[in-house]
Amino acid sequence: MLVWMGGIGLASELLVREAAWEQPPLAPEQPIIFAIGPCSGVYPLATKVAAAFRSPLTNEWGESYAGMRAAVALRFAGYDAVVIKGRARYPTYLVIEAGKVSFRDARGLWGLDTEEAGRLLREFEGERGRRSIWRIGPAGENLVPISGVNVDTYRHFGRLGLGALMGSKLLKALVVVGNQSYPIRHPSAYNQVYEKIYREVVETPLLRKYHYLGTAENIMALNAQGSLPTMNLQSAHFPQAENISGESFAEKTLYRILACAGCPLGCIHIGLYRRPHPKGAGYISTTIAYDFELLYALGSQLGLDHPDKIYALLREVEGSGLDAISTGVALAWATEALQRGIITEKETLLPLRFGKVEGYLQAAQHLAQPPNDFYRELGRGLQHATRIYGGQDFALILGGHEMAGYHTGYAFLLGQSVGARHSHLCNAGYSFDQSHREHFSAEELVTYLLEEEAWRNVLNSLVVCLFARKVYTPEVTSEALRALGMELGPKELMELGRLIFRRKWEGKMHMGFRPENIPFPPRRYFETPSGQGKLSPETYASLLRLYQEKLADWLKQS
Repeated sequence: MLVWMGGIGLASELLVREAAWEQPPLAPEQPIIFAIGPCSGVYPLATKVAAAFRSPLTNEWGESYAGMRAAVALRFAGYDAVVIKGRARYPTYLVIEAGKVSFRDARGLWGLDTEEAGRLLREFEGERGRRSIWRIGPAGENLVPISGVNVDTYRHFGRLGLGALMGSKLLKALVVVGNQSYPIRHPSAYNQVYEKIYREVVETPLLRKYHYLGTAENIMALNAQGSLPTMNLQSAHFPQAENISGESFAEKTLYRILACAGCPLGCIHIGLYRRPHPKGAGYISTTIAYDFELLYALGSQLGLDHPDKIYALLREVEGSGLDAISTGVALAWATEALQRGIITEKETLLPLRFGKVEGYLQAAQHLAQPPNDFYRELGRGLQHATRIYGGQDFALILGGHEMAGYHTGYAFLLGQSVGARHSHLCNAGYSFDQSHREHFSAEELVTYLLEEEAWRNVLNSLVVCLFARKVYTPEVTSEALRALGMELGPKELMELGRLIFRRKWEGKMHMGFRPENIPFPPRRYFETPSGQGKLSPETYASLLRLYQEKLADWLKQS
């Protein structure tokens, strides 16, 4: 297994080996893989756990990452990976400790939201500060494919339906307790590399960018570029963007800033949401984490123009265990479909209006606990729902997955469509767009997407937070691994990234996905001007063909 290093490399190999190819995503035989890497809990910003699974949303490759204490707990419990298969007889939660796994009765937790389930699990299980709690809400219990997994309250295994997989196994939660030590092979060399990475993080603009305002600063930047999807991408500019900007949230609501265990950066911004008590007895205060993707999906996409409106909806989404991005994009489509008369209030059960949070609060509840066929189908994602109800031309999906918050141009559009898990984080096409707003060649764009995805496979095998991607260069990564007793040079690391890339595609093709069948984006992406101006379907088609040609060459390599 050394060849796969750890993290997503190891998780990909385990998924390819263990998956039940002929079975549907929620079959008991399907595995859930969690894995950490050689740098987890050892170097700065190596804070993530990688998850690999067959997605109930897209029916193909599923991949997700979460931080907080997850990676450190798993490291000091002594495990590089956890494989979960089968189905419990009744609701259960797992406690994973050094040399021991316990199955415990979760019938008293079943039906509870993520907040209450987390509170009770913290009371049930000791080792405060040494444990990490991963749990699902009602959406996961109800097998909703746009559900995720809450990790230590403020982070998530989001996107692609991992919550539904846990629900299908009657697995309410995992509690990972890490109280062991971890030996360092070469302490002196390790100390030098650690200090080098630490200084690079805290003494460069990286700290200012992510610590002070966090990713929420992207609201104003993308809005100024005409790249912020608004009201189901009917526009890429939100007139009220300043009201939901990182600056506005910080000034009006910021309560504290947290960091994942082992991270000196501190990018998790916690806001205080204060609302009247429903019985008129004063106020209730709740702390909620916010970042760019949440403010985009539950803010500009729905026309919500005030922090309190976004917090109200976010609280419902978080508690239910829904994925925020897929939820916001799905509700934005439903709002426009209702306006166009494609669906009626017979389906939605209530009025949905851009800018009006009340309807969205109830609709989010309906997504998590479907009262009718419409919400049941919508909870399976827009790719599925639009096959039944229509409205494909304005459904914001790319590769079968709801779009992230970047209408920046061709590279984002192609990048999320072709990425292994159809995420903007597979290859960061949006970053290419922002640095090539006017002049670029097709060859340059396609090569960037392939090479960036391959290198991110290395970073996701370490597993480091992608905020540190410019710190963990091939040279620094090689030096860091050498101090841990792993001899992998920069060239070997790059080849490892390509090897993982090909392994993922092997898994995708086992699941029935074919490069030649990569879905073409809906018309809306070409109607609304992007940060690169109005995009041409013909230009996009030529980029897609070139990518498919180069991908075929990559997949032929041994």
